[in-house]
Amino acid sequence: MDKRCLIIACGALAREIRQLIEINQWRHVRLECLPASLHNTPAKIPQRLAAKLNTVRGRYDRILIAYADCGTAGEIDTLIAGEPNVTRLDGPHCFAVLAGQQRHDAIMAETPGSYWLTDFLVRHFKTMVIQSLGLDKHPELKPLYFANYEQAVYISQTDDKTLLSAAREAADFLGLKFKHIHSGYGQMTDTIKWCAA
Repeated sequence: MDKRCLIIACGALAREIRQLIEINQWRHVRLECLPASLHNTPAKIPQRLAAKLNTVRGRYDRILIAYADCGTAGEIDTLIAGEPNVTRLDGPHCFAVLAGQQRHDAIMAETPGSYWLTDFLVRHFKTMVIQSLGLDKHPELKPLYFANYEQAVYISQTDDKTLLSAAREAADFLGLKFKHIHSGYGQMTDTIKWCAA
């Protein structure tokens, strides 16, 4: 295919996007990832995306920013507003993208104190949650961080019993009720198909 597509993705979605590229045999799609740890400092995401866009501008027919808004207060949208053939994942964050916006909103309406987990966050719970929040050194902070949460919602992308068990353990560690929804790739698939078309 002559048309080339670049996906600039959050590292937390890298595995899922690679799988979609493989399954669909999209040989013309290239994936480049920014560190998943940027979610701990969302104000830095737009500047990192801007730097990446500056290096690839004019080299691809379509570019997908595989981020939702992700706590950037609309700055990703502002960044790509003047960019032809550039779009991002629709939604406020990847949890809504993966769960589906309507299902996500229904869960949040029913239980506003929901803490969301994905396959990536379950795999990296120790580094992305425990260590990044300093709970390994200061466990007394856990009730302060999670006082307003009632349940952990695990939206799984794969049918993996080991991850499901680890997600339950994460909920237990946080002292939260556990809810599991198998979502697969959610709305992300349709947006990636736009890029790969």
